[in-house]
Amino acid sequence: MGAHTDTVHGMLEQTAVRRPDGDAAVFPGSRADYSELVAQTVQAATRLRSLGLGPGECVGLVLPASVPQVALLLGAMRLGAMPVPLNGRMKAAELEYLVHHSGMRFLVGDEAASALAAQVPLGDCQVIEVSDTGEFDIELAPVDPEEVERLAEAVSPEDPSIILYTSGTTSKPKGVVHTHLSLAAEGRNIAQRLGMTDQDRFWSPLPMFHCGGIVTMLGAFGAGAAFCHVGSFEAGVALDQLERERCTLAFPAFETIWLAILDHPRFADADLSPLRTVINVGVRERLRAMQERLPTATQISSFGLTESCGFMCVGLTSDPLEARISTSGRPLPGMEVRAVDPESGDDVEPNEIGEAVFRGVSRFSHYHRDAEYTAQTIDPDGWFHTGDLIRFDEEGRLSFVGRLKDMLKVGGENVSAAEVEDLLATHPAVKIVQVVAAPDARLGEVACAFVELRDGASPTERDLIEHCLGKISTFKVPRYVRFVPAWPMSGTKIQKFRLREAIATELREAGITEAPKLRSTAGAVQ
Repeated sequence: MGAHTDTVHGMLEQTAVRRPDGDAAVFPGSRADYSELVAQTVQAATRLRSLGLGPGECVGLVLPASVPQVALLLGAMRLGAMPVPLNGRMKAAELEYLVHHSGMRFLVGDEAASALAAQVPLGDCQVIEVSDTGEFDIELAPVDPEEVERLAEAVSPEDPSIILYTSGTTSKPKGVVHTHLSLAAEGRNIAQRLGMTDQDRFWSPLPMFHCGGIVTMLGAFGAGAAFCHVGSFEAGVALDQLERERCTLAFPAFETIWLAILDHPRFADADLSPLRTVINVGVRERLRAMQERLPTATQISSFGLTESCGFMCVGLTSDPLEARISTSGRPLPGMEVRAVDPESGDDVEPNEIGEAVFRGVSRFSHYHRDAEYTAQTIDPDGWFHTGDLIRFDEEGRLSFVGRLKDMLKVGGENVSAAEVEDLLATHPAVKIVQVVAAPDARLGEVACAFVELRDGASPTERDLIEHCLGKISTFKVPRYVRFVPAWPMSGTKIQKFRLREAIATELREAGITEAPKLRSTAGAVQ
């Protein structure tokens, strides 16, 4: 019978039949063609099944980006289970929350992940350490291969396939659940929009623990193309890979990543002539400047979020330059996107600003173990209310304007202001704290904490930064702390937009464009 082609493993197998020897996944330290990747996926599924993992259950993955990591991700889906890819930079308290909230039965990770897990009460979750080649550190019981195959064939396109944790407007990350159909359709629709063929090589530096890396992989699978990933991003390694692998499309997404490549000393001598399309997100003038620096590749932009499986809108290379640098293109096939008045819900006119709402084949299913928040954000007609502000031009191209959500985007990572506020509020000197975005040339924006102190307290800015280091991921830690005697108010609410304006004005007048780098307790610089 075989797996349904609208499941992720079914899509992969379908491509493997058509071009078994074509490159499927390429990383600096590992690579596999389509037939090899299918075989490694089946092997990973067998290992996970030998642990007792079954349909509908969760398994956490904390591994460097590699072919074995991809095989485990796909292997869990093949069983009808849900992989939960996690950020290796997380701290112990973050891991504890994710383990218990997801209800994962197993946490599969490398040596560093095992060491971190040893600091955390994990309840019934079993930690499995794996080698660089995907070998488990425990003896596995034999499993009937036919049982593994029966489980793969039983997976329905409507079954959940993955949980991607993303920070939202609340203080704790939300588990975004996508179905197999959502992921498979996203891959095929991206391939169609980008005009990809099985001769293409689609490159990404984006992490494999959230949608940016995964969606690039799906797009490659959808076309039968090669998925090329740089692993842990370093500009020189990335440039070498782009050149060596003859990559034809690239999704660096964030200007901080692409500028590091454009600014690399070897960039001028690198042969990137096969590269025809680059997908970036950023402000108009920065996008224009990046297009000018690599005129042989057409730069387009995109719009999406974890809840839309990554890409929701993507530009066309046939669009004129001004449209490509000022808009994110049109919705993908099977997706409906509207700009509505946040109060009335009515559609706004072209060129007017409204909240982005969407529905369609790649909309997520629900928030894991949070029916209340799911109901708050997905209305009875199936429209997901993003909290993002957008506008459409007369030709239906979308432009991102800003966020209704109280959220920061630090170097491409979502950071919940409430999460940082909750942590700072535990400091004995802090009476009230409000966290907002401060502009930053390197990371796009960083966290700035405005703090009203308790009577008699006199901590320094560094004291409060140190209070955060080691407790949350370093990219979430405030780079600036400002003490205030009073707050700008609107009735009973603090006007955060005025705080954002204040720090932006201060930095601009002082000529500060980049925040100081921080060093975590583990020694990592961010």
